[in-house]
Order: sequence, then C-alpha cells, then structure tokens
Amino acid sequence: MAILNILRYPDARLHKVAKPVTEFGERINKLVADMAETMYDAPGVGLAASQVDVHEQLIIVDTSETKDELRVFINPTIVWASAEKQVYDEGCLSVPGIYDGVERPAQIKVSALDASGKPFEFSADGLMAVCIQHEMDHLMGKVFVEYLSPLKRNRIKAKMLKEERGIEREAALRAAGRRH
Repeated sequence: MAILNILRYPDARLHKVAKPVTEFGERINKLVADMAETMYDAPGVGLAASQVDVHEQLIIVDTSETKDELRVFINPTIVWASAEKQVYDEGCLSVPGIYDGVERPAQIKVSALDASGKPFEFSADGLMAVCIQHEMDHLMGKVFVEYLSPLKRNRIKAKMLKEERGIEREAALRAAGRRH
C-alpha cells in the first residue's frame, strides 16, 4: 500500500470528469487499498479517485468512529434522493482547513458496483449521505466550494494558492540547504 498525493484546490485536474470503471482486478484492488491508506492517514471520511489524479468513477467512504467500515462505490449513481434537504458543514481533503455549510438531500439511495464488479444498492442518511454526495461531486469535476458564494470561493482560492506558494518556497529552501 502507498499514501497517494491528494490534489489541492484550485488544481485544474479536480475539474476533470471521471470515466466509468470497466475492468476489475488487481489494479482496482490496489487503488482502493492505496486510497484507503491515504484517506485514513489524512485523516478523512471520504475520498474520490479524482482527488488522487485517477479520473475513474471510484469513491471510498468510512464515517465510523473506529475507522473499520470502509465502503467502496464504483460507477455510483444516485437512484433516489429525498425532497427533504439538510445543511452540513463540509470539509474536503483537497481544500484542507476549510469548512462551510452545503445543502444536500437528507437521504439517498445509490446504485454502484463493489471492488469485484458486483452490483449493489445502498441507502444512506446523515453524514454517510453527505459524504457519498460530496465524493460523487468529485467524479463530476465539482469541489464543494463551488456551492458557496463567488466571494467565499475566491477567498478560499486565494488562501489555497498562498499556502501552495509557501509550501513550494519551503521545499525550495530545503533543497537549496541540502546542496551546500
């Protein structure tokens, strides 16, 4: 297993639409394992393959306290969503440190494939429903900050770019220090 690099907003690759998974086997199993290790290490409760620059329709979610209830959804589709909405403060591993309220359907039913390609349906509410919808947005090239006002989104984008420049500057200084 390996910890994968998580793309950070506003990286343009986060806006690529993911393609359906058509082949199952060792590659998908390794991707799921690597994504799980990455998500738990971050730490997070969900991760889409798009966030690790693999643009295939695969998401993982684990909202359990014990972090031992990993759920894998391949080629997920929401087949039913409640009219009732709820607002949750969402965060994202691609937008670290930022949380804001997003309104989504309170309950959903998802049709998907498991890691071996077997179809299943899954009903969710609460945090699980929020996470599934949030991760499915990534597969469509959408990041949760796009639900926020343009003003908030621009402030978040500026903050993320400033942090990225700081990270790059630190790396350059470390690299320069090693050469002397």
